[in-house]
Amino acid sequence: MRSVFSLRREKKVNRSLFGDLSLFLLLGVFGAFMALPLVFVISNAFKPLDELFLFPPRFFVSHPTLANFSDLFHLMSNSWVPFTRYVSNTVFITLVGTIGHVIIASAAAYPLAKMKFPGSKFIFTVIVLSLMFSPQVTAIPNYMIMSWLGWIDSLTAVIVPAFAFSLGLYLMRQFMVQIPDALLEAAKIDGASEYRIFWQIVMPLVKPAWLTLTILLFQLLWGTDGGNFIYSEQLKTMNYALSQIIQGGIVRAGAGAAVALLTLSVPITLFIITQSQIIETMASSGLKD
Repeated sequence: MRSVFSLRREKKVNRSLFGDLSLFLLLGVFGAFMALPLVFVISNAFKPLDELFLFPPRFFVSHPTLANFSDLFHLMSNSWVPFTRYVSNTVFITLVGTIGHVIIASAAAYPLAKMKFPGSKFIFTVIVLSLMFSPQVTAIPNYMIMSWLGWIDSLTAVIVPAFAFSLGLYLMRQFMVQIPDALLEAAKIDGASEYRIFWQIVMPLVKPAWLTLTILLFQLLWGTDGGNFIYSEQLKTMNYALSQIIQGGIVRAGAGAAVALLTLSVPITLFIITQSQIIETMASSGLKD
């Protein structure tokens, strides 16, 4: 039996050549417009100081230089805490927080999507309502909970709240609902346990969803500075250290431009690698069994 996803791919859209060209040009214009901020950041990273402060400002660099990156490397080398410590803290928070949330959100979404139990609808309603609250609203309750648990000034205070990212649970649940129940029932008839069904059938089918979730969490945690939870310099993140460099004034403007490029490079690279899966998530998000 062909899946809903294969039927979706086989569907053809009839358009004229003029319509295709018009759509291509329109999307090209919007794509170029959306790429302008990224191009500007890349251009600024290679501008000398005299070009950074030109008025009116120039969009593209005239005399590219690597002096901004050498200045940044010099500032990082002379920091009180080794810069590798900031990087290792950031990598640890990002990897543990992202992997942990993907596993927990997927495991929690599976029973909400495919099992009927008392209170399931109420739990899903609470998850949907939680999406309406901004992080600023929940900042004080989160701090009180972390303080009560004794996790203030530790990496745990940043990692554990990432496990409870409600958007990820909502995304995984909505995608798992689209999996045909007949497929899961056939696996049960063949003697597969719930754990085997979850890991060997459900998770491969929702791969685009959890890859999209990985991008979202990675970007969120990669740019964290520890907030109000981390006070020790040895536990600070890379984003905090780079922000201190930017605050050095006009003299460090070039290094600040290099910081902006380096901060964006890792999430953008990860997105480029997994963009096909993310597009598939968006394209099939409205399909039903």
